[in-house]
Amino acid sequence: MNRNNDGIFSRRWVLRLLSLILAIFLFIYVNGSKNGFLRQNTRDSNENSALMSNRTASIRMPLNITVDNDRYVVTGYPQYVKVKVSGPSALVTTTSNTQNFRVYADLNDLAPGEHRVAVKTSGLNSDLHAVTEPRYIKVNIQPRKTINMRVDVRLSNHDLENGYTVGRPRIDTDVVQVTGSREEVNRVSRVIAFVAVPNDAKGTFQRQVTLQAVDKNGQTLNVVIMPKVTGVTIPVSRGNDSASSSDSTSDSRSSNSASTSRGNNQTADSDADSSSYSTND
Repeated sequence: MNRNNDGIFSRRWVLRLLSLILAIFLFIYVNGSKNGFLRQNTRDSNENSALMSNRTASIRMPLNITVDNDRYVVTGYPQYVKVKVSGPSALVTTTSNTQNFRVYADLNDLAPGEHRVAVKTSGLNSDLHAVTEPRYIKVNIQPRKTINMRVDVRLSNHDLENGYTVGRPRIDTDVVQVTGSREEVNRVSRVIAFVAVPNDAKGTFQRQVTLQAVDKNGQTLNVVIMPKVTGVTIPVSRGNDSASSSDSTSDSRSSNSASTSRGNNQTADSDADSSSYSTND
């Protein structure tokens, strides 16, 4: 009889122990699921807040000028402007990173002269608001003009070491195209290729030179030169070698030969330590 009671008692404790373990397991499972649900809700809430919140970003953008470039030249406007873009945070961030919109000023209906023009934007999402800085710009519209001009080669000091002398330079491009506003192009006196001759030069050398258009006073003008860069070859020889080199150069009738025009009153050269050479046919 006692054995039966002991068996029943043992089974009851086993069942109680199993029930306790199962209860603990269920508690842990339910509590973990609840925390995970709360964390997911918090994450979703934060993401939704980020998407719904607004922010403003300042973006530096190139300014496009809409005009008939074949007829007019426009000056006076900034190359870049700032655009303050406001709206949903995600859209502002994307727009700031991609910059997939356009900033422009439309001059198509304007006559030559000075004008105050609004800066506009296009291609922005409709949920975004944009303000440009500046909102207006001043421009100067002038008729376009193009001329052809010969290139003058200007050399620096000829005082070379050990009796070496400089011969006539040879230039790769003797005629260039000068384009700009009619007013500016009309002021062009000549196009210069300036070459600094090293004092220790002892043989023919070459340079790639950026050309400059200047007025009668030697001031650089705001025009476009095509080509902008040309090659110049300067012969340097010693003693009588320079004379033979110069003679052979002057006899050449190619477009790359150059003739001396020292002391030309139409040029702006007034320095005693420099020489100018203008190309001719």
